[in-house]
Amino acid sequence: MAKVTTIIDIGSNSMRMVVFQKTSRFGFHLINETKSKVKISENCYQNNGNLQEIPMQRAFDALKSFLQIAKNLKSRKILCVATSALRDAPNAKIFLSRVKKELGLNIKVIDGEKEAYFGGVATNNLLHVNNFTTIDIGGGSTEFALIKENNIIKTISLNIGTVRLKELYFDKEDFDGAKTYIIQELNKLPEIYKSINTAVGLGGTARALARVLITNTKYPFDVLHGYTYKSSTAYKYFSKIIDATSEDELLNIGVRKDRFDTIITGTFIFKTILEYLGIKEVITSGVGVREGVYLNDLLRNSNSKFPANFQISVRSLLDRFVDDDKQTAYLGNNISKIFDVLEPFHKIDSKYKSYLVIAAKLQQIGIMLNFYKNSMHSSNFILDGLNYGFSHSDRILIATLIKYSKKPLPKEKDVKIYKSLLPDINTLQWLSYIHSLNKTLNAEAMKQSFEYEVNENTLTIKSPHNHYIIQRSIKTLEKPKDFEITLDFNGIII
Repeated sequence: MAKVTTIIDIGSNSMRMVVFQKTSRFGFHLINETKSKVKISENCYQNNGNLQEIPMQRAFDALKSFLQIAKNLKSRKILCVATSALRDAPNAKIFLSRVKKELGLNIKVIDGEKEAYFGGVATNNLLHVNNFTTIDIGGGSTEFALIKENNIIKTISLNIGTVRLKELYFDKEDFDGAKTYIIQELNKLPEIYKSINTAVGLGGTARALARVLITNTKYPFDVLHGYTYKSSTAYKYFSKIIDATSEDELLNIGVRKDRFDTIITGTFIFKTILEYLGIKEVITSGVGVREGVYLNDLLRNSNSKFPANFQISVRSLLDRFVDDDKQTAYLGNNISKIFDVLEPFHKIDSKYKSYLVIAAKLQQIGIMLNFYKNSMHSSNFILDGLNYGFSHSDRILIATLIKYSKKPLPKEKDVKIYKSLLPDINTLQWLSYIHSLNKTLNAEAMKQSFEYEVNENTLTIKSPHNHYIIQRSIKTLEKPKDFEITLDFNGIII
């Protein structure tokens, strides 16, 4: 597969491009994202689905610019897909032929089920949940993918879209007609779609609504991908948007200006779908068809899934910022041993061990940015860098452990901003201490195999070497509980 790959998605409302750069076999990261609201389907539903000249020209011009950006980024592979706007348009071939002839670009028009499948591939690989239904509201259609135990079970596309319903119903203020139409379409969903009460929202409407909720609920972490909320909490904000009668009202609710034209229709559709399916929890996805197209190509020999226990964000960060894979493996193995041996003292859930392993492996990335205050640099970088496959709580916990490594233990006042997304302070202090201890034992940059023993209230750390720097540092660590540490280095008890 090409090192740099460009994916272009031509939707009814917006055209988007993403450019990914590979870092290893399955590792990659985003190097460009460009969006243009070309509205290629504007006025088409009032004209028997035919694309109109001005919107087609806007889309052509945007594609020309996209291709120039891809060329400048040395992209060797370009995959372009188009969804409902082109698959529904009787005159789509006019646009497709012109693009191929003048720009040399082959556009693949995908059917609704394939569009839903790509959304499922993206969320299945790049979110932290195993069982959910995707809801991808576009301009002309809405796609659904049912995922159970990380397998895509069912996909379907329905003719429910923001542009379609706006032109056919909302511009005529026929809200009852819109509701009837949506329900008629939703009745085409197989009953199995009501078996899961968690939904993943894809696309511009879902992201815009997530921004509204983050703002109005004073949620402490301003990140859309992975943002989770209860549908019952969201409905009152959704109703405010649907009932808004002016742009000022939408602005006061927290809707951005670029969403004014479709947000009322989109919210009406989204709320109706959530109620119809009985959804209790919604997770916002920052990825969709574009990422699904890329992953489908990258993982074409792996059933469109990453290998078990593969963590794409961790791999990408290590590929780019850490040179020594053996050292990171050692740090992960060593911290796992410390967690296990101290279990009689900390007595915390074993699920937290995996977070410690990740923190240990990623603690060095800050050094590549600046040696001084490298823990702070690593922590800040990880808050954004662990964007795929981790919940918000996961990201904040790992970043917090790294921030307080080899420092006094974090106190309640230190983590009050993220308190609602972190474990209790006792658990947090223990995890922080274990991480700091592991980092201290690595102070001499040796891949040394330490042995650990616990006897009553004493932890004994053994090594056949005399680690002078470690000896002096380890006694300065603040412990979360009053227990003793004995060092048996080179046969000398300290």
